[in-house]
Amino acid sequence: MFSGSAHPELAAEICAALGEPLLPVRLRRFANDCLEVQLQSNCRERDVFLIQTLAPPVQEHLVEFLLMLDAARGASAARVTAVIPHYAYARSDKKHMPRISIGGRLVADLLVTAGASRVLTMTLHNSQVHGFFSVPVDHLHALRELAGHFHGQDLANTVVVSPDLGNAKNAAAFASRLGLPVAAGAKERFSDEKVRITSIIGDVDGKDVIVLDDEIARGTTIIELVDRLREHGVTSVRIACTHGLFAAGSLERIAAIPEVQEIVCTNTVPVPGAGMEPKLTVISIAPALAEAIRRIHWGESVSALFGQH
Repeated sequence: MFSGSAHPELAAEICAALGEPLLPVRLRRFANDCLEVQLQSNCRERDVFLIQTLAPPVQEHLVEFLLMLDAARGASAARVTAVIPHYAYARSDKKHMPRISIGGRLVADLLVTAGASRVLTMTLHNSQVHGFFSVPVDHLHALRELAGHFHGQDLANTVVVSPDLGNAKNAAAFASRLGLPVAAGAKERFSDEKVRITSIIGDVDGKDVIVLDDEIARGTTIIELVDRLREHGVTSVRIACTHGLFAAGSLERIAAIPEVQEIVCTNTVPVPGAGMEPKLTVISIAPALAEAIRRIHWGESVSALFGQH
């Protein structure tokens, strides 16, 4: 088990759950700004797991990860599993304009070329990204962990809302775990900073709302959605997401909205504001990733464990 520098705290939690040591990695930067990586433990004919979430600065952590994969392959590892809690390039999954790159597929090719023989990741932005990889992929979700946070709370007047139709299937699965109805926003995206939600599909009038999304970056979608929900007289809003990126001060802006009572995310990336924002709760997904790693290593079924997601 080795970790890159993107999120060593999560890697340490995973290793603690497995009872395995997190082995050292040496990272050097030369005068010309190039990186060199050395895995400082024997990998020959071993089952190697490399943990690196693609958190900002994404490009820096991606190149570091590619070098780690190359080092493991060059050290004659029997198998190299790339553990990527947050696959940031999953959002670049289609050509929505002429002459545009599809980063999700390109980065998948780079990871496999560098040496990944298997991938373990969590909550891809779109499930089609799974198909960009030419090696086996175990795609986990955090619906169980997020739903577990709300179990035991008073949900008598609550509805789950997806910000858009693309996430409605996950929202429905999440709502099913809690025995709640589901609604969705009709969203149009104009740019990374501008979205418009024209209507809410489903009954949310006078309800308590749990908003479920896969990730929150700038928070433009969430803020726009809360504006629409306010027009329907919702009494409270709680927000749940897997990847809490909270870029450009979005956590503070969302937390400042009076209707927002709570913001819940997992620790797939280092969460800005964790421990400082009283409305924020961070749930660890280290136990889920650790169990998946254990099952991969011993050749047991991962889908049997996470199929309910």
